[in-house]
Amino acid sequence: MTDRPDFKARAVLVGDRIDIRSWKGGEPLASYPLTVGVPGGGAAVLFRYGVVVFFDVTEPEETVFLEQIAPLVGSRFPPPETEETEIRIDPRTTEGMQGDRIHLFNDDVNRLQIVADVLSKSVILAFYEAKIAGSFDRIEPLALELQRSGRVTGKAKELVRHIGAMLISEHLMVGRVAVGEKPELLWTRPELEGLFIRLEDEFEIKERHEALGSKLDLIGRTAQTLTQLEQTRRSLRLELYIVLLIVAEIIIMLYEIFLRHP
Repeated sequence: MTDRPDFKARAVLVGDRIDIRSWKGGEPLASYPLTVGVPGGGAAVLFRYGVVVFFDVTEPEETVFLEQIAPLVGSRFPPPETEETEIRIDPRTTEGMQGDRIHLFNDDVNRLQIVADVLSKSVILAFYEAKIAGSFDRIEPLALELQRSGRVTGKAKELVRHIGAMLISEHLMVGRVAVGEKPELLWTRPELEGLFIRLEDEFEIKERHEALGSKLDLIGRTAQTLTQLEQTRRSLRLELYIVLLIVAEIIIMLYEIFLRHP
């Protein structure tokens, strides 16, 4: 890192995963999470769930680095979700968020990893909060249609399939991130737990995670209800067909008895 007391931290959600084990870009600065130097200055922290957090890296340097790791990224997101904040290094400060800056005693790599952990979870939550908001906008017309007609149309059924696929991917993604868990680093650096808790509280990680989980559950129950209604409608239609076949068979039998054999 440079000797500047102020620099930028920027989290970039580049895809749904990064193959950390295939990193061959040189000796890392630290592991768990993987922290590496960026050519030209600064550092980057890579998370397997698709987030890279840059510290003191210019936009051109960031672009070059992301191109370098592109082969390691699965299911890239165009454009990527981002979140950034300012870092101030001050050995006399109280560590944590002050105003619009994160204050740290020093630029020790483990401290930067703690900041990166919180920022990475925040950018993941922001990405899925936006997706969930879009899902709620889609579900409202379904509920109104169901209220008016009491049935689900073909367009609604297609949307239910879309919602189901989205729920699966989002449950996997949020589960893979383990938003509610503390970073493994705190097992070896327990003195940094206070910094982590303050940042986690400032970015409302737990509250946003719980709210996201509640919304996912609500969307899941809605999709399940619509699916059950469709299955019930199909069952009723099948029963109607069976009744019609029975009636037809009875008519044929009566015809045989009364008309062909008077």
